[in-house]
Amino acid sequence: MRCLFRFGAGFTTLLALAACGGPAPVAPASPAPRPAPAAAPVRITPAAARQLGADELGRVPVLMYHRIVAQPRSVYDRTPADFTAELERLAAEDYVPVTTAELVSRRLDLPAGAHPVVLTFDDGDPSAFHLTPQGQPAPGTAVRILLDVAAAHPRFRPVASLYVNEHPFGGDADGRALRWLAGHGFEIGNHTRRHTNLRTATESAATAAIAEEDALIRRAVPGYRPATLALPYGSSPRRRGLALQGPGYTYGGALLVGAGPAPSPCAAAFDPGAIPRIRSQSTGPEAQYGSSHWLAELAAPTGHRYTSDGDPSTVSYPKSAAAVAPECASVGLGY
Repeated sequence: MRCLFRFGAGFTTLLALAACGGPAPVAPASPAPRPAPAAAPVRITPAAARQLGADELGRVPVLMYHRIVAQPRSVYDRTPADFTAELERLAAEDYVPVTTAELVSRRLDLPAGAHPVVLTFDDGDPSAFHLTPQGQPAPGTAVRILLDVAAAHPRFRPVASLYVNEHPFGGDADGRALRWLAGHGFEIGNHTRRHTNLRTATESAATAAIAEEDALIRRAVPGYRPATLALPYGSSPRRRGLALQGPGYTYGGALLVGAGPAPSPCAAAFDPGAIPRIRSQSTGPEAQYGSSHWLAELAAPTGHRYTSDGDPSTVSYPKSAAAVAPECASVGLGY
């Protein structure tokens, strides 16, 4: 079933998410603001798509973060100032955050001319998110910074995908932090219970590592169904497909560590079981694989960046673009 529909709060959208295989309904206490899509024709025309430069077969940056700390210890750490600057850059360049679950389900309803970006956080570090005693995202955490940047840029959705292990965010013994995330439009993803290397584990150990964490998330957030998995160390199980389906779990996508943009989910090259990511990085060793480099390349005239046509019922693209995935062929509009 095709799952292209407009973002929006309310029970109807929650039912649609469940029907499309996304997270099951969790009533939000305060839904994440949604940008109002730009006015578009009832059915976009080739001329309008060409004028916009729409390319919905273009590449999507899926950015990977771990810790947000004042004193970075590795290339996987970013300072709060660096993280804020990257979000401000994304907002200025008309990126709109979407979750991994929305990406793999092709639920990309963006304003005309905007570009999707996926913000992912591995390991459930407290610097990514934890709550104050008053139940609010703690100052200086990635989620708090994201909310603040989004408040200053209304088109910039405050959503992200956070991939957790057994004791996320420094503990969360009662699941309060996970419930807050689910209730505010964030995606909670599986990162295995104990950060298991799924390549070196036996098949039974690999499936147990995934299924056990899946069960922990469901127990903490009743009614929630994890939809995607971030592979620890970027390592896939030896048997293809095992990351996406096994005893006790079924997922729509699995994330690699990667070093480049992901294909559009409507491109024939898109592999939901091996979605590449870009490490958030501007300088230092291997910066050529980092986000600053790739955001500049994607913004270039030849960057082949995903650009929305503003019409969620159509997938517009230049006829010179990559091949269309069979799932999107019926709504494709080449120009």
